[in-house]
Formats: sequence, C-alpha cells, structure tokens
Amino acid sequence: MGRLLAIDFGKVRTGIAVTDELQIIASGLTTVATKELITFLKDYIAKEKVDKIIVGEPKQMNNTASESEVLIVPFLEKLTAVFPNMIIEREDERFTSKMAFKTMIDSGLNKKKRKNKALVDEISATIILQSYLSRN
Repeated sequence: MGRLLAIDFGKVRTGIAVTDELQIIASGLTTVATKELITFLKDYIAKEKVDKIIVGEPKQMNNTASESEVLIVPFLEKLTAVFPNMIIEREDERFTSKMAFKTMIDSGLNKKKRKNKALVDEISATIILQSYLSRN
C-alpha cells in the first residue's frame, strides 16, 4: 500500500500532509510555495509510493464553491495531466484554518509561532487528510 497525500492549496503557499504506508495516521509533511508545488509533487512521488491525492475543496456555508475554487480548478487540470494514473479526490475543507489555529493554541504554541502561516497550512492539510480518513 502507498501513502495518501493531502493538499491544502493556497494562492501563495500550499500545505501538504501524508499518511503512513498503512494509511492510518495523517501527519503534516511540509509547506511549499505554490509555484513550486508540481515540481515538489513529482520529486516526492518519485521517491514515495502514493496511492491517492486528496485536494481540499473550499466551500461556502451554503455548500457552494468558495472564490478560491477558481484557483484550484486549473491546478487540478495540471495535476491530472502530470499524474494521469493518480486517483485525485476532493475533501471539504471548511473551517480547517480555524481548526488548525485552535490546534496550535491547544498544543501550547506561543503567539509568535501561531503567526506562522506556513504551519497553519500544513496543519490544515493534516486536518483535511484526517477528515478524509475518518470518512473512508
């Protein structure tokens, strides 16, 4: 079995999380500049077996697509072109940033570390992946 990889796509930077090989535990991997994301994914997938990529799906409270979805659709098209045999699924990412910030507070991180937006993105990707695992 390979890993599941989750993406919290952002305009500037993107959080990435992965599971272990048994697809049980979701862990934050890193945050990557979005313009370097495809290159990072190519390198990572060349080194690690990845069975599926889960991309966060931003939605409004009324279940319609968020404004940031217009940025994600071209990325999904490119991702599919680069990895034509990869299974790509979406996972609702509502409230993940708020949950990530709360997680940082609950874990005792100081104010300076909580301002680290890259860490918020990585934790958000982990929450997206954990949510996916819980549903499946």
